[in-house]
Amino acid sequence: MMDNTKQQEEFSQIYDKYIDKIYRFIFLKVNSMETAEDLSSEVFTRCWRKFQDNHDNPAVIENPQAFLYQVARNIVVDHYREKSKAQFVSTDFASVIDPRADIKERVEFSSDLCMIRTALTGLKNEYQEMIIWHYLDDLSIPEISNILSKPEGTIRVALHRAIKSLKKEFERHEA
Repeated sequence: MMDNTKQQEEFSQIYDKYIDKIYRFIFLKVNSMETAEDLSSEVFTRCWRKFQDNHDNPAVIENPQAFLYQVARNIVVDHYREKSKAQFVSTDFASVIDPRADIKERVEFSSDLCMIRTALTGLKNEYQEMIIWHYLDDLSIPEISNILSKPEGTIRVALHRAIKSLKKEFERHEA
């Protein structure tokens, strides 16, 4: 049986390791910083509950990253289902820009992120997620395969198609 202090330490390590990635993933899927913060908080609240519910078996969350992304995906879907909102592009990128970067880097990053987000909104959800995970969060094909519970070959093909679709979206927005 895991004592509460050890459980809190383990959860704290998971939180510190994944909060930025989960927040960025959610932020790119919703329309505001506040919503992304609230939904990210909900992801980690559910994770903590899972920890507490299984205090006798802490290994119940064998892959915290996959678990967190699955919860994040479900929370975003629930958010849009409840609100019946259409996704739209937000230009509020302050929270995902490195505050240590100089002003030119921040402006360029903000502009690039806006273009990426605009193009991503034209893709189906699974393609959006794969691109975010692989290219922004640096997840490997096996990690994405684990999150989506699909074979690696299927992920490679889908990622290739996602990039192809993203290129078309960029071309469409440039025209």
